[in-house]
This record gives sequence, structure tokens and C-alpha cells, in this order.
Amino acid sequence: MSIYRRIHLIGISNYHRLDSHERRRGACFVPIPLSLSQGREEISRRVDDIREIIGYEFNNPMILQQAFTHHSYKESCSSLDRLAYIGDAILTFAVTKDPGMLTRLRYANVDTEKLARATMKLGLHEFLRDNIFLLEPQIEEFREAIAKYPLHSPGLIDAPKVLADIFEALIGAIFLDCKSSFDTTWEVVKKLLEPVITTATLPKHPVSQLLELCQSRRLSLEMRDSWRDDGVVEFVIDDACVGRAEYKAKRVIAKNRAALDAYNHLKRDQALL
Repeated sequence: MSIYRRIHLIGISNYHRLDSHERRRGACFVPIPLSLSQGREEISRRVDDIREIIGYEFNNPMILQQAFTHHSYKESCSSLDRLAYIGDAILTFAVTKDPGMLTRLRYANVDTEKLARATMKLGLHEFLRDNIFLLEPQIEEFREAIAKYPLHSPGLIDAPKVLADIFEALIGAIFLDCKSSFDTTWEVVKKLLEPVITTATLPKHPVSQLLELCQSRRLSLEMRDSWRDDGVVEFVIDDACVGRAEYKAKRVIAKNRAALDAYNHLKRDQALL
């Protein structure tokens, strides 16, 4: 399926159609709450800053402004949501163009964590206009997590979805601004997604590698799950805890981190092998 067909299926073929859709919804673009001249200067400054970061100059700065406006910012504002849908379609199309790449590897290069990492690395989140409750603590937690897990992690990090939405919306904005040219869009985007995840830098899933290690060593592994009570998951061998993690927000994250902790413990402790 072509990228244009994908975008047609979500109801957007060009920016004018997007704009008319928003008008039918009764939405309006909400400007920065400054005087008209100050607002134009602020938009111009933001556009210039983003251009320096991404290496693309927008013909229509209002599309870019929309890409960095969350629907929580103002009631009935034109938000990044539909641009993010376009960006997601473009990414899906891009990764399916390379049939030689492993499916897991293809999608690791465009999943939520990868896009959120790119947003943070480029500092694009600093331009978001929003009123999202507790977003700053979530971003700070994510910042600490990627410092602890510097490479792409298979299920170890709970990336804030809004960070990925920003990146996808930016892709959608570029696509519409360059008159729906996939080649032009992808030329910009692929540079922003560097470094590309390869088979050498994509680690195995922590639970899978732990099970493989235990099977190869004929170790009887059990999982103790008290996540509902205290957010903790443990892995046990012969009643001895070999891996433990606490993460109250999501059980799967706690499980994966506990599995990685157990794997690292077993690799270190030759006495248990």
C-alpha cells in the first residue's frame, strides 16, 4: 500500500483538507497569548530554532506550530494529533520498504521508545505547548531511564507517548509542507533518527535471554510476583532471589527489569552456574 493510500485512509490528503476538517469540527488555531506582533516574533523564533535542529525550512510556519501544540493546551485548538497520524503512516511505510531487514529490527527503529529518545536527544520536547498534568516528572523519569539504559531497550523503559507523538507530528508537518513528497520527508527524518538500531545494538528481550540461560544451565527458574501489592517482581532459583525490580506504573516493566537483573546476576555469579 502506498503512503498516499495510507494517508487517504485516515482522511487527510493535504493540509487544506486537514484545515477544512478542523473547521468542520469547530476547531480554531489558538495563537500564542501575546500581542499580534509579539506572537509573530515568537513563532518566527521558534521556527528558526527548530529549523536549525532538523535542517528543514518550513514554507508554512503554522503547520509547524500545530505540530508542537498538544490538545491540552487550549480548548478547541488545532493540535498535533492528526499530524501524528500522518507521521505514523509515513514511518510504517518507510520500514516496510526494506524487506531485507528483520521485522523486529525494522520496528525497533520507529517504536515509541526510539521516537521518544530522538525527541529528547534533539530537544524537541522543549517546544511543546501543553497543559499535560505531571508531564515534567514523566520526562525527568524518562531522562533518568535512558541514562541507565543508553541503548534501545526491549521493554525496560516506559517512554512517555507524547514524546513520540511530537516526533510523528513533526514528520507529518514536514510531509504536508513539502507538498506530500515522501522522498523529501524521509531525507530529513532518517537523519533525525540516527543512529540506526542494528542487529549488533538491538539486545535480546530480557525475559527471553534469561530463560535461554537457565535452560542451557538446567536451572529451575521461578517468578515471584507481588506487583499488585508493592510493584515488585522477583526471579528465584532454589529459593534464592537472583533478580528483583520495582516499578509500580507497569507490571511488564518491573518484570523485564527483574529478568535483566537476574540475567546479569547469573552471568556474574559463577557459583550459581
